[in-house]
Amino acid sequence: MKLLTATTFATLLYAAVVDADQAQPRPDPKPSSAVLEVTPQLYAYTTELLFGEVWKRTELAPRDRSLITVSALIANGQVSALADHLKLGLDNGLTPSEISALITHLAFYSGWPNAMSAAAVAKQVFIERNIPDEQISPPAGAVLTLDPDSEAKRRAAVDAGVGGVTPQLARYTNEVLFADLWRQSTLSARDRSLVTVAALIAQGQAAQLPFHLNRALDNGLSQAQAAEGVTHLAFYVGWPKAMSAVPVLKEVFAARGQG
Repeated sequence: MKLLTATTFATLLYAAVVDADQAQPRPDPKPSSAVLEVTPQLYAYTTELLFGEVWKRTELAPRDRSLITVSALIANGQVSALADHLKLGLDNGLTPSEISALITHLAFYSGWPNAMSAAAVAKQVFIERNIPDEQISPPAGAVLTLDPDSEAKRRAAVDAGVGGVTPQLARYTNEVLFADLWRQSTLSARDRSLVTVAALIAQGQAAQLPFHLNRALDNGLSQAQAAEGVTHLAFYVGWPKAMSAVPVLKEVFAARGQG
């Protein structure tokens, strides 16, 4: 009995030590030494401003910041930086199945080649992390329910604006993109909206932004989170694209009585 008690105590003590170790904050990511040697000021901005301040701002959770960053990198085809941010995303709470769904979603919003390149990078990250296949492609859950009135208006707008010129594009938009992809439960509706808005800003697609920003707000993204997302993206897609998104945010917020 004494041996059992001692063993149990030791096990609990070890578990507490492991939990305490896991609770320790992870060190901030660091650029390579080449960045420090060639562009020391960029190294300082990266370590002190980007990771030392921006990534720690509480207006967006680290998981959301990873969603936004990974989406921007995929949308712009910047696979050289993708592996590190996929690993950071996993550390920040993104699941392998969510990453898989994000890549699939962005095939429609940034093109198949960008998504295919991202899939190859994700595969290597999953191998390195020893992630089993069942975590990447879990059994499909119930599809999400979209607001019928909003969907009816959206479908009518697509039919009116696109159907007369490119009827098959209208069909794929209505029957595949929104009636199928947007209803998959591997990403929440809010996360799909956040990913889409980030990709549109990354690509400078301001014309498509009002619809998807309104959709994001309807899906649970707050005004403060949307604004912070643009601030975060300035560091990953450049100030001009972030600045170009600001008037759209201002217009949408004002129209919703939030400006």
